[in-house]
Amino acid sequence: MTVPEFLISGPADAGSCVLLAHGAGAPMDSPFLEQMAAALAERRLACRRFEFAYMAGRRDSGKKRPAPRAETLADEYRAAVEASRKPGQRLVIGGKSMGGRVASMVAADLARGGLIAGLVCLGYPFRPPKQPEKLRTAHLERLEVPTLIVQGERDPFGGRAEVEAMRLSAAIRFAWIGDGDHDFGPRGASGFTRRGNLAAAADAVRDFVAGLQA
Repeated sequence: MTVPEFLISGPADAGSCVLLAHGAGAPMDSPFLEQMAAALAERRLACRRFEFAYMAGRRDSGKKRPAPRAETLADEYRAAVEASRKPGQRLVIGGKSMGGRVASMVAADLARGGLIAGLVCLGYPFRPPKQPEKLRTAHLERLEVPTLIVQGERDPFGGRAEVEAMRLSAAIRFAWIGDGDHDFGPRGASGFTRRGNLAAAADAVRDFVAGLQA
């Protein structure tokens, strides 16, 4: 398995690092992940971002290739974890949308091996938009890894009212982003701002990581 290239930010001596994979259609340097990585660095969290091979191929060739099935990306995520481990530093895995979903699929095995301390999903894709019957939650019902899902209240992949009615593991906690969409953006008249929502998301990640055992 080829070791991925990383975008690294945050203090070099940080006690915790958050490893983030991208969503299905946007790369590791998308505006959302750029802003989130910067916000985590401000909160003294290291952040490492990487791309799955199909997305790196888009960058190299300039041709847009569709995302493969999330299940097929598990080994790539495991390789990124192996390359990200640093003695004395707590590692938390996750990602944006599909990236967080892939991380959630490998989290149990990695936690049992003592390789990670927790999981953070930024906008989890509970099901495709307008397809409520196609849930992607079976493994989340039995997940035992400490997990934070940061979710917009009106995310088209699973909004607050819908998700709160789902049967999910007690190991999962939520940070609900006020009037947020899949990128945490609010509507203009909501009283929330995108900048404020991103800050709230970063605060939630910081507090979650701080609560994990070393």
